[in-house]
Amino acid sequence: MSLTDEASHSLVGVIRMPDQVQSPVRAILKRVIGAMAALLLAVLIVYLDRDGYRDVNEDGVSLLDAFYYATVSLSTTGYGDITPASSSARLINVLVITPLRVLFLIVLVGTTLEVLTERSRQALRIQKWRRVVRDHVVVVGYGTKGRSAVAALLGDGVEPGSIVVVDTVQESLDAASSIGLVTVHGSGTRNDVLRVAGAARARAIVVAPNRDDTAVLVTLTARELAPKAQIVASVRERENEHLLKQSGADSVVVSSETAGRLLGMATATPSVVAMVEDLLTPDAGLAIAERDVEASEVGGSPRHLSDIVLGVVRGKTLYRVDAPEADAIEPGDRLLYVKKVTPAGE
Repeated sequence: MSLTDEASHSLVGVIRMPDQVQSPVRAILKRVIGAMAALLLAVLIVYLDRDGYRDVNEDGVSLLDAFYYATVSLSTTGYGDITPASSSARLINVLVITPLRVLFLIVLVGTTLEVLTERSRQALRIQKWRRVVRDHVVVVGYGTKGRSAVAALLGDGVEPGSIVVVDTVQESLDAASSIGLVTVHGSGTRNDVLRVAGAARARAIVVAPNRDDTAVLVTLTARELAPKAQIVASVRERENEHLLKQSGADSVVVSSETAGRLLGMATATPSVVAMVEDLLTPDAGLAIAERDVEASEVGGSPRHLSDIVLGVVRGKTLYRVDAPEADAIEPGDRLLYVKKVTPAGE
């Protein structure tokens, strides 16, 4: 059966929503308060209907008797051959024995109940997420390239909950989930896995597997599901670049060639490499960014702006700042420029 046909509760373990961290002390306190609330409700019910209960002492049911009856009932203790008969014994049973029973139940079944509750909570969150998710970013492959892509997205201000990671390695998914990303366990080459990740409604899909042939298959599948999404793919070898573009990738990054070029530059001009690294690091120093043009800038030259403009994006075409098409800024253009990044906390 396809994953897209599965109910939300069946996808727990396939889709993993970001964990909501809660203090262990607070979790136990909530359990104790819930147990006490149930106990007080039971006491109220018994006491209001005390004429319907019979005490073995035949002296009526007092408020203390109601507490006693409620505690032995809720703790599933029942009645044995030894039962507290005096008021002091019953008071001790209420104040000492019952809290110990509650503590025992918390320790004995608390973990099981927590697992069941967490699965139900995850199923509800998955159901809600699948209903509302759109305009998000799907990252297929959370290796070195995928992690760097996610770091760049987070540095550009994308919310972690708007990023979905697809991978088959559980350790990688755990690492992604630990920083608040939604994860989907499965191969990005499968149509149903990408559907579960919401690829059809994604604004962008990053294809970053470890193999070039896998990248081609993922891109083909993604483009079929999301004809309007921006697909950015990574490929190791330049000779495979055209395969990615033919498969539907809007942009292709040749990782080995780019890394090799930087290595070669570093031998002669290490300062240039340092500057490139600075521009590619979104959280400090200088960074390459894109913005809408302002009304006052329309008609002017991008070379005369206070920002260091690298290019003009018109539609889906990028013109370098020295291109004739970029001589005058038009309405609807976007500017590719260098911005100063202020580290958080400064």
